[in-house]
Amino acid sequence: MEPRTPWQALTRGRYVRTGWPWRAVGYLGSGVVTGAIALAVLLLFGVLAVVLVGIPLLLLTALALGGVERRRLRLVDLDPAADPHRVPDAPGLAAWLRVRVREQVTWRELAYAVLHATVLWPLDLLVLAVALGLPAALLSAPLRLALDGQETKVVKAYLVTSYPQAFAAALLGAALLVVLLYPLGAFAGARAALSRALLAPREAELRDRIGEVTASRARLVAAFEAERRRIERDLHDGAQQRLVALTMTLGLARLDAPPGPLADQLAKAHEEAGQVLTELRELIHGIHPQVLADYGLAAALTDAADRSAVPVDTTDIDLPRLPAAVESAGYFAVCEALANIGRHSGATRARISARHAASLTIEVEDDGRGGATASISGSAAGSAGTGLTGLADRLAVLDGTLTIISPAGGPTLLRVEIPCPALPDRSASSSQRTASSSAKG
Repeated sequence: MEPRTPWQALTRGRYVRTGWPWRAVGYLGSGVVTGAIALAVLLLFGVLAVVLVGIPLLLLTALALGGVERRRLRLVDLDPAADPHRVPDAPGLAAWLRVRVREQVTWRELAYAVLHATVLWPLDLLVLAVALGLPAALLSAPLRLALDGQETKVVKAYLVTSYPQAFAAALLGAALLVVLLYPLGAFAGARAALSRALLAPREAELRDRIGEVTASRARLVAAFEAERRRIERDLHDGAQQRLVALTMTLGLARLDAPPGPLADQLAKAHEEAGQVLTELRELIHGIHPQVLADYGLAAALTDAADRSAVPVDTTDIDLPRLPAAVESAGYFAVCEALANIGRHSGATRARISARHAASLTIEVEDDGRGGATASISGSAAGSAGTGLTGLADRLAVLDGTLTIISPAGGPTLLRVEIPCPALPDRSASSSQRTASSSAKG
């Protein structure tokens, strides 16, 4: 395994012969540059802060320096440091500033900026001067003696008057350089670890962000379901009702028309209107079947099995009412599986089982030819289609999984698992009562 940090590289035997010592030199050298600039900027804005106009500038400087330092970490830390800042809930500079001021990481970045500008970059410079400057002074002894002609002082301490002495000093410098590259790498690793501790997101912040993403994902699913129900309702109450009225009008006109070309045309228009009405009803049923909304997933799966082209056994379905998004995802996954079985599997029979125990588990099994693979998860029976790919993504949004077990020659088993709680009995019974009332009406 390749090392990811200077500390890991130091444990390898080939440290000096790798690029890690020079990555450490680059990290510390660039730290001197950013630290000196930060010192100048902080001194300028610190003076302005005395008259209360420099504090926002200090924070902006700290934020900018934090971003630069996180990118600079990549020189000696191959694992990227994610941006710990939250995305503001509202657009605009004011919202952005409110979020930044309330974030703990903003103040950690300000503390790092002060530390970097006053302590860290001078330390970087000192380490570089010792680890590289001292060996360089020794290595340059022959050159300096040649330029002077008679004598030279090495590191301002030892007088060198001959070339044997100068080359001995150079040899000592080369050996010293190799030795000092080790503590230099260790210091660079410590600097990087300190920077990561202050500038990278902490575990609690990562948990908060994951929680935000999960909540946002749930809101998107809910919005998607609401939009689909709205489309279904608009089609059911609008276009479908007008088509029914049109079909009835055409039927009455067909009865009143005398036999002849006009009656034939009216009959043809009546039949086409009827076909359009049938297709619209199927479309509405595919958008969000009423039986799913009224009676739940168990009844919807039985209804889907009844409409399957392949005979389906549904004797092992026992489900409570579940969240709407879960029921919808499970239902459409089964519909897609049944459609694929009818089109591609060559199966003569299929079976659906569904149960709930902390999570919804649905299995669809057929006795077809098999051969489906998870890599083409859109196929339940070996076809190269991608019909279930979107469903797999949709299940993933609900933290669910789609598994396909399909050896060559069959059978094929498709399993859907979605973690979810059951709805309270009161909601379920109320829903059932409402559904029953609706059915009677």
